[in-house]
Amino acid sequence: MSEPKSNSAPGNSENTGRDSESTSAPGIERAELAKSAGLAALSRFGALIEVVAQPIYTWMFGLANYGLYVVLWASINILSKLFDLSMLQALQRVVPTARGEAEAHGAVKFALLATLIPSALFALVISLVAAPVAQFFSANEMQMAQLPLAISLFAWTLPLWILLEVATAAARARRAFGPEIRLRIFWEQLARLGFAILLFAMGVQVLGLIVAHILSLIVTGLLSLHLLGRYYDWRMLITAPMPRTLRADMLKSGLGTMPPNLARRAFNDLPPVILNMLIPGNGGAVAAGLYGIARKIASIPLIVRQTFLYVLAPLSSAQAAADRTQIAPLYRFSNRLSAIIVIPLTGLIMLLARDILSVFTPAAAAAFPVLIALLIGRAGEAILGPATPIVEMIGHRGLPLLNSLLGLALSAALAFWLVPDMGATGMAIAVAAGVTLASWAAVAELALSDGLNPFDHHFMGALFMGVVTFGLLTLLSHIIPDSWKYAEPAILLGAFFPLLWLGLKVGLDAEDKLALGRVAKKLRL
Repeated sequence: MSEPKSNSAPGNSENTGRDSESTSAPGIERAELAKSAGLAALSRFGALIEVVAQPIYTWMFGLANYGLYVVLWASINILSKLFDLSMLQALQRVVPTARGEAEAHGAVKFALLATLIPSALFALVISLVAAPVAQFFSANEMQMAQLPLAISLFAWTLPLWILLEVATAAARARRAFGPEIRLRIFWEQLARLGFAILLFAMGVQVLGLIVAHILSLIVTGLLSLHLLGRYYDWRMLITAPMPRTLRADMLKSGLGTMPPNLARRAFNDLPPVILNMLIPGNGGAVAAGLYGIARKIASIPLIVRQTFLYVLAPLSSAQAAADRTQIAPLYRFSNRLSAIIVIPLTGLIMLLARDILSVFTPAAAAAFPVLIALLIGRAGEAILGPATPIVEMIGHRGLPLLNSLLGLALSAALAFWLVPDMGATGMAIAVAAGVTLASWAAVAELALSDGLNPFDHHFMGALFMGVVTFGLLTLLSHIIPDSWKYAEPAILLGAFFPLLWLGLKVGLDAEDKLALGRVAKKLRL
């Protein structure tokens, strides 16, 4: 058994930055943030594999069966945020500041016990009452005949998913961001695709995606146990004490962030569930499928935000314990990168939206307005950087709840107004407005409470270059001759990377490029 890795912060390094953005021992350098963000970005590219897999799923199993799968998985995602007690965030706070390995292992042990036992019991109950639960969902006759079996099986993805989430969160708490690459990409997503193709070849239709999802989570669940063994000692995990003070600290840290986590998950996963319940029969499954397709594509710009969210949660917790004022350089650096990358990336997807949807079944073309609305909202959320996890990690326990309530209130009001006439598009507009408001509120709170304002002249330069890159892509799209329209996706994609390089070269200052290390040298920034 390998020894558990230390979770201590890195040592002091020479200050080469601006006075307003200097770091001090035992602070976190931007170079560490850039390296860790790069590793986390690779793990988040599992979302891209998932986006690529969705057209395959719709062609093999049909839009209605895909929509039913979307609804069931969205339901599990919402329940997971209830049953994980936000132990994922609690680990990011407790493990980096633990007083010794016994306390760190005790925190992980408590997180596993407090989440897996209740979720497994709930899965057992749902599997026993699957038939009555099935009446809450809309589906066609063939789906309804197999829906109770589907629910009884799919309920067990709840403890499997929570195991994977807690294990990877425990690794991130050690500042180990790379191991998720194998779990999130090569196993979770690719295993799911492989199982789905195999089941389709065997003629399994309604249950094909559902069973493939269960099998892929079993594989990744087993691998997550191996991951825990790499960064924690299993013998110590079994025997580590969980004193009352540790349990109280974990619950306090977790439950304090649980309401905003539930709210954010509701923004993502509740809309297809509501659409499925409101629209009877096959239409409910199709509507959920259309929203699910648009949501997956719109999640691509969020890879950038999620990258910094994953990394800055444990890093800001460790930095706050040393000198919370020095979080500013990490925060501003991530905001500048987000602005330069997210704006043109979102613009590229908007320009290619119809082409992207065309690779799905023909019925997916109806998701175009839903996709545009979600993309605008996701861009407005992502360019603001990781303000939300920083607010959560440096002690402002009540503010994330306030932000979520503000966002939910706006979304509910807009949904009440728009959905009756606009359907899924109205729901997308409501969700986009709500998540953007919640993100902007976090930015304002950091500025007021800690003086962390990302909108300096360096950010404005990065924002300007992001807008310029978007504008150049749009101009190129308009000047492409009609006779070349079939080649437009390839032309725009080919132009995107040089324009992004130009944005990084002009929009980042010398210290930002230095923080990017070998990447900046290889790209000649």
